[in-house]
Amino acid sequence: MSSDSSEELLRQLGEQVRAFQRAVDQGDDEIARLLGLNRTDLRCLDLLLQEGPSAPGRLATELGLTTGSVTAMLDRMEKIGYISRTPDPGDRRKIVVQATPDIAEQAMEVMLPLVEDSTRTTAHYTPDELRLLLDFFQRARGVQERHIERLRALEPRGARTPMAKARARRS
Repeated sequence: MSSDSSEELLRQLGEQVRAFQRAVDQGDDEIARLLGLNRTDLRCLDLLLQEGPSAPGRLATELGLTTGSVTAMLDRMEKIGYISRTPDPGDRRKIVVQATPDIAEQAMEVMLPLVEDSTRTTAHYTPDELRLLLDFFQRARGVQERHIERLRALEPRGARTPMAKARARRS
């Protein structure tokens, strides 16, 4: 089989996507460490910085958390000055959560070198190649999102999970 066969190229692409995911994951670990956040709080912050103010219920859905977990997370983040909660101007019974300007500035300071390096790295692609990359990432994201929903609907694998083993020991 030649190294240019579709099968071999797909295998190599799969390996590179997985390696890329690990590198992003490790980078996120370091950003969380530098900002003094855990990974879930960082995911929340990233969502707020990318998409703007949000309702707590939407954050719960986007992050795959219970509303109670989101409340605890927002309490933590508000206490350290990373988010603010204000009444929704359209319905004062609801709350809007947003990142504070201070944490937005800190996050940008940490992220700017990565953004600049990424921009330099992609600068040599033609518009058609960029459209191909955009198509790939949009489709790959769709695959991930479909399988996140599938995985969330599954029950843990019984006695193989650490929590199930701990419960069995206590019984």
